[in-house]
Amino acid sequence: MRVRILGIGMGPRHLTQEVAEALRGCDYSVAARKRDDDGLLALRRAVCDAHGVPLVAVPDPERDRDDPADYPAAVGSWHEARVAAYERVLGERGGTAAFLVWGDPSLYDSTLRIVARIAERGVVPVDYDVLPGVAAPQLLAARHRIVLHEVGRPVHVTPARRLREAVDAGQDNIVVMLGGAPAFEGLEQWSVWWGANLGTDTEELVAGRVGDVLPAIAAARARARERAGWVMDTALLRRTT
Repeated sequence: MRVRILGIGMGPRHLTQEVAEALRGCDYSVAARKRDDDGLLALRRAVCDAHGVPLVAVPDPERDRDDPADYPAAVGSWHEARVAAYERVLGERGGTAAFLVWGDPSLYDSTLRIVARIAERGVVPVDYDVLPGVAAPQLLAARHRIVLHEVGRPVHVTPARRLREAVDAGQDNIVVMLGGAPAFEGLEQWSVWWGANLGTDTEELVAGRVGDVLPAIAAARARARERAGWVMDTALLRRTT
C-alpha cells in the first residue's frame, strides 16, 4: 500500500497545490484523536472534507507528559504505541492513506519516524513519500516581516524545553518551538518576535523587548487558548547587541 505524508502548513489556507492534488488522490486520511474536543483534529477534518477524503481518527496512546526523567525513552514508547495503532488501521484498510502533518514534516513531528518504523517492521508493506508544507518559523517571519537570521549569521532552532541549554551554549539567535508558557527568565534584554496559533482565526502576535512584552504575551496566549481551546507557540529570540 501507499502512504503520503503531507505537510498542511498552519491550516486549510496553507495547502500547496501539490499537497492538495496528492490528498485528493488518497482513499482516506489517518490522524490521532488526542481528546474529545481536539481542535487540531477538527482542522485536519476540515482539510479532508474540503477535498472529499474521509478521515479515520485513531485514539492516541497515552504519553507521560509530566517531565519524565528519561524523555527520549518516554517519547520512544509513545511512538511504538502509535506505530501499532496506525499499523492496525493501515492493515485493515489498505489502499492509499494520507497523514496530514501540521506545519512541515521536517520539524518537530513524529509522523515520518512512525511511518518509517511501520515500513521497517514489514507487517504492512508500505511505500511512502513526503510533500512539504509551510513551517511555523516561516509563517512567524512573514507575519512579523523579518528575516530569521542577521546577515551571514546562523539561526538555531530548538524546542522550548531546551532553550536554556541553547542560551548557555552561546546561541544568540534562536527559534523556539513547542512552547508552553514562555520561560524567558534572564532574557529580559533580548528581542522577541512571538506568535501563537499562526495561520488560524485565533492567531496572536507580539514583538518587542522581552522584559517589556511578557505581560502582553501572557494575555495573548490566554486569548488564543480561550478562543481555540488549544495554543501552539513559536518565537524568535535575538540577543540585543
